[in-house]
Amino acid sequence: KLVASTLAVSLAAVGIDVTALTLFSGALGLGIGFGLQTIVSNFISGIIILVDKSIKPGDVVEMGDMVGWVRSLRARFVSIVTRDGREILVPNEHFVKERVINWYYTDTRARLDVHFGVSYSSDPHQVRDLAKVAAAGVDRVIADPAPVCHITGFGESSIDFILRFWIADAQNGLTNVRGDVFLALWDILKENGIEIPFPHRQ
Repeated sequence: KLVASTLAVSLAAVGIDVTALTLFSGALGLGIGFGLQTIVSNFISGIIILVDKSIKPGDVVEMGDMVGWVRSLRARFVSIVTRDGREILVPNEHFVKERVINWYYTDTRARLDVHFGVSYSSDPHQVRDLAKVAAAGVDRVIADPAPVCHITGFGESSIDFILRFWIADAQNGLTNVRGDVFLALWDILKENGIEIPFPHRQ
């Protein structure tokens, strides 16, 4: 106590405000406390993720507008690689507190949808059959479950359909396989004289 009192008197003698130092040390301690709290939270969240295996290397996950595959799990963060090659380090606690879609949690298969329309002169029964054949002919589309096609409505200028198919390698991209299905659909409709109409604008 004597040393502390002597130090305080000495600092006051040279013009240093001891009260300011007290406030500064308190704020510093509070900041360190919050920092340690975040570190501990991420560490514990990491243990939870490892124990319940909700996230694993190789999984394809979706958080908000970010989609990528899990490269590695670390003590404080999860490394996620997006389709454009960016590696994003997401704190572990986000996987515990926020909504996360894991495409591979129980099954590596993922369903994708393609919407299209044909002219009213087309036979919708034939269109459905051709669409399923088109999707099935794309390399990355799996046979089980098989592609399906349904009419979704009668639009202003087209009969509208949805073509649904499954893949088992979402980590290899979604846009590219949808593009392949669209091209296959275009080719098979063109070969069979089925028109994809232009929208009618007033």
